[in-house]
Amino acid sequence: MTLFRSLYHQGFARIAACTLPVTLADPLKNGERVLGVLRDCDRQGVAAVVFPELGLTGYTLDDLRFQDVVLDGAIEALRRVVAGSRDLLSVAVVGLPLVRGDLLYNCAAVVHRGRVLGVVPKSHLPRYREFYEPRYFTSGLQTSGTIRLFGEDVPFGVDLLFQAEDMRGLMLGVEICEDLWVASPPSGKLAEAGATVILNPSASPVTIGRTDDRSLLCQAQSMRTLTAYAYAAAGEGESTTDLAWDGQVSIHEAGRLLAQSDRFPQGERLVVADVDLDLLRQERMRTGQFGQPGQEFRTVGFTLAPPMTDLGLKREVVRFPFVPSDARTLARDCYEGWTIQVSALRRRLQASGAQRAVVGVSGGLDSTLALLVAVRAADELGWPRTHVLAYTMPGFATGTESRSLAHALMEALGVEVNELDIRPTAQTMLAGIGHPFAEGQPVHDITFENVQAGLRTDFLFRIANYRNGIVIGTGDLSELALGWCTYGVGDQMSHYNVNAGMPKTLIQHVIRWLARDGKLGDGVVGAVLERIVNAEITPELVPDTGQGVQSTEQTIGPYPLQDFTLYHILRHGFRPSRIAFLAEVAWSDASRGTWPEHYPQDRKIAYDLGEIRHWLEVFLRRFFGTSQFKRSAMPNGPKLVSGGSLSPRGDWRAPSDGTATAWLSELCDNVPETNTHP
Repeated sequence: MTLFRSLYHQGFARIAACTLPVTLADPLKNGERVLGVLRDCDRQGVAAVVFPELGLTGYTLDDLRFQDVVLDGAIEALRRVVAGSRDLLSVAVVGLPLVRGDLLYNCAAVVHRGRVLGVVPKSHLPRYREFYEPRYFTSGLQTSGTIRLFGEDVPFGVDLLFQAEDMRGLMLGVEICEDLWVASPPSGKLAEAGATVILNPSASPVTIGRTDDRSLLCQAQSMRTLTAYAYAAAGEGESTTDLAWDGQVSIHEAGRLLAQSDRFPQGERLVVADVDLDLLRQERMRTGQFGQPGQEFRTVGFTLAPPMTDLGLKREVVRFPFVPSDARTLARDCYEGWTIQVSALRRRLQASGAQRAVVGVSGGLDSTLALLVAVRAADELGWPRTHVLAYTMPGFATGTESRSLAHALMEALGVEVNELDIRPTAQTMLAGIGHPFAEGQPVHDITFENVQAGLRTDFLFRIANYRNGIVIGTGDLSELALGWCTYGVGDQMSHYNVNAGMPKTLIQHVIRWLARDGKLGDGVVGAVLERIVNAEITPELVPDTGQGVQSTEQTIGPYPLQDFTLYHILRHGFRPSRIAFLAEVAWSDASRGTWPEHYPQDRKIAYDLGEIRHWLEVFLRRFFGTSQFKRSAMPNGPKLVSGGSLSPRGDWRAPSDGTATAWLSELCDNVPETNTHP
């Protein structure tokens, strides 16, 4: 259990960035402050920490940089930091001026467990406006070799990578301040060569708006290089003769901000975040742009020996990876997803030459969204809304509520309203195949269910033939993942499926957004949509004979959990035990973290590890073991979310006759059956 909950076992690494007060030209005092932070990092289980540029001496020394007292003091301070790090976990990136031969370099020393692993000189020296570093320093561009420190030859150059030999995926690269601002930052080549964590010791004086520029660069470079990017700027104590300093500290990962400190601090600021090495590895593997032959780099190995205990997880794991919690971002995603659906269907209607859109309407989420898409596409094509042919098709278990919602929605939208009772035809088919239900026996098996689902689709196709239309599919991404659709002549098939790329958890929010947006009609539409989105999710294929209304989620699992798993399987290829670990972090405490806007209070619930494990097993069996053949023959439909698509012509290709054995074994072997803590 302890190993299961260890962040390092699960492929994370704890990274830190620190700004701290500096005393100009007093390296020994500055070195003691660095050691104090290193001890704190050790207690927190930090793998690597970066300090500001020239932090052992201070950046704003000007000509004092040439003074032997300062240079000798920097060497002595580094020696003490190295000695003090002997029993500490964290790799430290410490800035100082160093003389090599007769040249002075602006350097970052990489220190770990009583050893200088290497020294990286600054490549790009700014000479514009307030900067005049070439007056003092020599550029490290194309430098490679060694430097003599404490009686040893230490690797020196811009071609250094630092690899944890006992931690898969943890490879450190260093660039210094201005290196990030140039057209081709060194971190690009470092990342291509394998660096997953870039540490940037920076000085960077502040002017109005500059912090946004820095943040943009860190975000963009972490996204472009698929790295974790830790940035530490100088702050308190630097000279304010002509400049000011804000001590900006941040950690980004693949374009996502993980942690940042307040600016203009008085005293030390340390930010800590757990970066996802497995995520970076998976993303890189898919691009094929990393690890290719190119510039030669030297790799310096070290043994991290991280703690394999439960240290918690210092990062947010979102409950709904398809649904942003931020209201503005959620509204954007709803608008873009909806608009992609509409534009895709409009194009298909134009290309097909169809004059009608045929939609089966159940009063549930999926058919509601498909109908709304069809209505908007008709509006944009200049069609009367009566060219959208909406059919509700009651079966043996159709409820009064869903039927009334279907009619209310169709009438409010102004489409052609139709009701087609499938029960007589279903009764005939059941009798024809000798099913006991036709003889009055209460047998509600899968054949009984699929006869109804199949007939609905069969009717819609024949209606489309007769009325010069195409059938608009309603099944969503989550249902496709779980195989929750009737194959062939059933809800798996359509002429064009607008919902194929939309996960169930996002559909709810798109409908809520449309209910409040009010662009599809009067307030009646919005009121109906609110009722639909709050209703129980049910296929309505099995009559209630005392067992209660048929619940989809009681059979295939809660959609929030299953969409969580789907995202991490589809986007990142994570192993089941890791998904369970992440799910427990995200879902074990309903009071922790954020929830999407307008999410119903009564649905803000928690799941313990036992429940997570159970429904994850259900997902694995259905996704890998029994459902791929349905996805291999799915109709056209637009990709909507960056998490991926299940179209065989899009993101996901898999054999229809595969098995779930390997995934189930990994789950069984590595995930405890209960949530009992040691």
